[in-house]
Amino acid sequence: MADPTVKDRPVQWPSPWPYDFPVEGTAASAPDKVARVAGVEPAPPVQMTRRSAFGAAFLGWGAFLTAVGVGKLGLVRFLFPNVSFEEPQEFPTAPPESFSRDTVDETWKKNGVWIANVEGSIIAISTVCTHLGCTPNWLPSESKFKCPCHGSGYYMNGVNFEGPTPRPLERFRVYIGDDGKLWVDKNMKCQVEQGTCGDRKFGIPA
Repeated sequence: MADPTVKDRPVQWPSPWPYDFPVEGTAASAPDKVARVAGVEPAPPVQMTRRSAFGAAFLGWGAFLTAVGVGKLGLVRFLFPNVSFEEPQEFPTAPPESFSRDTVDETWKKNGVWIANVEGSIIAISTVCTHLGCTPNWLPSESKFKCPCHGSGYYMNGVNFEGPTPRPLERFRVYIGDDGKLWVDKNMKCQVEQGTCGDRKFGIPA
């Protein structure tokens, strides 16, 4: 006798797709279907082991600690501003009587200054050549400053007389401090060719 429930079942038509879709039960995943069609076994599921878990955690914490360290370095660098290690622009030299007449003292050349006792005044002359910024040399035997770069020459008072330099060496302000020493103030300078060096600020009577 025929099963009376057969007529109530839907007709299962063959699928036109090359995949073997199940009618009942859980549907297979797309990779499994492709694997069956290609004739290969599907890849086994990825399993998390204790070693791989510890490795992932180690890499994550390492990246986090590196980022924290870089941030701290940036914070420390921000708290300490740039510091200039240039020579001071105002400094003492020696008592005026220490500078002999018609001489050039090179003690403070590292500060960018020559102290010259010339023409009855003690003056502070810049060590920067007015041609291209080189540092001339003082030649006592010839009583002149000579630039080694392009041959510019200056008298003891800093006035140019040879070479390509267009103007004399600049001078800085000088004064006698409370300590009795000659002080040089490089924040204030004058130019001989402009007639601004006649002020008493730029020369101490010898």
